[in-house]
Amino acid sequence: MEESTRKRFCKICKSPIKGRSDKVFCGAICKAYYHNKLKEVTNKATASTDSILHRNRSILLEIMGKNGSQIKVLKTVLEKKNFKFHYLTGFYENAQNKRYHIVYDFAWMDFKTGEILIVRRK
Repeated sequence: MEESTRKRFCKICKSPIKGRSDKVFCGAICKAYYHNKLKEVTNKATASTDSILHRNRSILLEIMGKNGSQIKVLKTVLEKKNFKFHYLTGFYENAQNKRYHIVYDFAWMDFKTGEILIVRRK
């Protein structure tokens, strides 16, 4: 049977689909249902990680303050605030091959001296 004459059925309610050949849903209700369920599953899977990332960002903001652009603190300051060093949103290496650990709009770099440089990213 040719593609254009083959019956297509909605991914959600299984009713026949009319219209464009690339449609997957019968209408807006089924399409919205599908995407809402997909978002719900994703949110459940990422909720605990997102919570830790937001907490890490809040800790960095608290230390930096609203208007600061960079500050150096002892690593123990972050540890006492329960900062989770392994939860990041990315990495960045500068021209001197120093690695920054990124948490949203903040980055930090640790030194062998036990200090952490925190910078606000632009």
